[in-house]
Parts: sequence; C-alpha cells; structure tokens
Amino acid sequence: MRNTAKLTTAVLAAGALTLGLTACGAEKGAGSDASGPLIVAASPVPHAEILTYVRDNLAKDAGLDLQVKEFTDYVLPNTATEDGSVGANYFQNQPYLDDFNKKNGTHIVPVVTVHLEPLGLYSNKVDKADELKSGATVAVPNDTVNEARALKLLDANGIITLKDGAGNDATPKDIAKNPKNLKFKELEAAQTPRSLDDVDAAVINGNYAIESDLKPSDDALVLESADDNPYGNFLAVKEGNEDDPRVRKLAELLTSAEVKKFIEDKYAGSVVASF
Repeated sequence: MRNTAKLTTAVLAAGALTLGLTACGAEKGAGSDASGPLIVAASPVPHAEILTYVRDNLAKDAGLDLQVKEFTDYVLPNTATEDGSVGANYFQNQPYLDDFNKKNGTHIVPVVTVHLEPLGLYSNKVDKADELKSGATVAVPNDTVNEARALKLLDANGIITLKDGAGNDATPKDIAKNPKNLKFKELEAAQTPRSLDDVDAAVINGNYAIESDLKPSDDALVLESADDNPYGNFLAVKEGNEDDPRVRKLAELLTSAEVKKFIEDKYAGSVVASF
C-alpha cells in the first residue's frame, strides 16, 4: 500500500464541504477562506508520490495542511476539481486539459508546471523497435491527446509517418506511411501496460509505466525527448482559485530545490523536473 493518504468517505465529504464553500466564494474572491486543508487529486505515480514527499517533509513547516487523494483514471480528477470535491489536481498536461475542458465544459486552469514523464514504446516480444514484424499489433492510449502523442512518438522514430498537419487529435487514420503495416489497438491509457503480453508493443504513459515497474529510461524501445516538450504535468485548479493562498504555497513547494532533488534521486531520469 502506498504512503499516500487514502481519505475516508467522511473526511472527503468534510473536505468537499469546506472546498465547496470556498469554490462558491471564489466568484466573489478566490482564496478568501484558506483555513481548511487543501485536498489534491493525483495519479498514484509519480504525482501522489511527489505530493506525499511534500506533505511529509515540507508542508508542515510552510503552514500548509495538505491531503492527497489518489485517482487511477484521467477523468475524475478534473470533474472532482470542477465540482469542488477537491481543491486542486496534479496529473495532466496542457494539450490534454485543453481537450478535456472543450469536451466537458469544465473550467480547469494550470497553476505551475512541475515535471515531464516521457512517453515510451515498450514490448515483451522484441528488444528493439526495428524488430517489430510486419502486421504487428501496437497498443496506444484511446483518449484524444495521448493517442496523438503516441502516434507522434512513432512518427519521430521513423516507425510510421503521419500526414502533414496531424495535430493533437491525430488518430491512425492520419498515418500516411505504415511500412510495417502495424495494427493499432486503442485502449484506456491505464490498461496499456497490462496489454504487453497480448500485443507486440504498447505506447505507455510515463506514470503508468513506472506504476507497472517499468523504468522508462532503461526499458523503453523508444522514448519521448524532453527538449521543448509541451506535455509537462502541472498543478491545476478550477478557474478563479489560482490565488488561493494554499494553492500558491503548494506551487512554491512543488517547484522547490528539495522537490527537484527528490525527483532526480527517486526516478533517475524516468521523470524529469520541468523547473
């Protein structure tokens, strides 16, 4: 069991009430009531682990009551932030958030970028990408942004060629050249690591790779470059709550020298600090 606090229903309900009142007051002045704990929704790895480090080592001295709520999907953290069940979330990148807000009518905004998890291609069948056989099946995330990101990774490494202008909503229909006649299996991002025994290769988000005991810097056949990468993960809140003193304090702690060292020591290049 991870160190991150698993909040009971009663505690979460109490937190939701407190945050709900704060959210209601946000229209009149965000952050006017900063007396309660800040509950942050996060993916288990590495986001919740980073938050847990902050909670256990930095938050108390900074006067921040930080609570961490784990989610294993990419939808509920945003909906919980929107409805005030949590005060912030930490799990996503800008292209994903833009797409989510557009499709769901939510009003989530970034506060500070913390780290990048390079996307990678993994396989239990081959040791190199060029060993993939003709007709091989590759699993990719099925949400709009991560599927496009996966295809861009394959394009950048010469495995496929995307059509000119293929953007953040690219799908396999936007492939211009597919010399190995690869077949694509679209799965929920969280399911891609579990598919490795059933497919020839899978493109896996960094957090799910680490959670599945894969080490991106060592195990990936090809790995996304961190240079000029638009997919940095950030702390986010509902619009209007950016200046909540608790949020600003957490943003400072998440971009501190202590957190940077924690990321470097714990993840050894599989997660890269973006500050």
